[in-house]
Amino acid sequence: MTNKESMSISKPPFFDGNNYSHWKAKMTIFIQALDFNLWDIIFDGPELPQTITKEGVKSLKPRSIYTDEDRKKVQLNAKAKHVIICALNSNEFNRVSSWATAKEMWDRLEVTYEGTNQVKDAKINMLVREYEMFSMKENKNISSMFVRLTNIINSLKSLNKCYTNSEMVRKILRCLPKSWMPKVIAIEEAKDLNTLPLEELLGSLMTHEMTIKNHEDDEEQDKKKKKVIAFKYSTADSSEEDSDDEMALITRRLKKYLAKKKFGSKNLKKSTPSKSETKKEEIICFECNKPDTTKVNVRG
Repeated sequence: MTNKESMSISKPPFFDGNNYSHWKAKMTIFIQALDFNLWDIIFDGPELPQTITKEGVKSLKPRSIYTDEDRKKVQLNAKAKHVIICALNSNEFNRVSSWATAKEMWDRLEVTYEGTNQVKDAKINMLVREYEMFSMKENKNISSMFVRLTNIINSLKSLNKCYTNSEMVRKILRCLPKSWMPKVIAIEEAKDLNTLPLEELLGSLMTHEMTIKNHEDDEEQDKKKKKVIAFKYSTADSSEEDSDDEMALITRRLKKYLAKKKFGSKNLKKSTPSKSETKKEEIICFECNKPDTTKVNVRG
């Protein structure tokens, strides 16, 4: 495990022709960490052994007359070339292999993927405009906002356009939404923006963001609880209303039933002949004034 880690640390970042600015930033750090003298040779160019001819023209010394100091200079240039070549695929190697110095190799890659100075200026202007127009979106968090801004800053840095810490601090405060204005004002009043570290600002903003989110979560839970309680009350009320409706329905049916029973009893009374009617139907004898018990047959 330890051997693998040490091998990965000593291996330069690989470039396959894609995302040159990202590779350039990583490669710069790798070379500086490996040997800062190599980075000086790549950035400024090596001091190769030279000699002056009788005509006053400078030319490279023949290896046969190298001094020890000359060999050290040549060796540093070869090491720098070796580091660059080990980081390239075959296509990129063919692009730079004909150059004699590490600086020429590095510059060749820069021109290929960043363009000439005129192209660089155009890219810088475009990125600067993107930087100035940058703002945090309402539905995004501080971390994602900073990642987007960092990508722009790093792209500008690869083109040798850099911003100071205080400029980035002010930019982040300006790009926040209106809902963050109370926090921005509090930071501006409490801190010196010229000396405020960028990491401290981000930590403060992320803490404030977590506080807001926790408060919103608490409010959401309170709303849910209120909805549940309201639902229980409405369910209870509806149950009482249903019970009242059922009782009213039973009462109406009972009244109808009793009304029918009463109506039936009246009809029963009407269908039973009274004593007076019975008497009217009996035949009274005119002589004795008593009911006649004999049957009278009337024949036509």
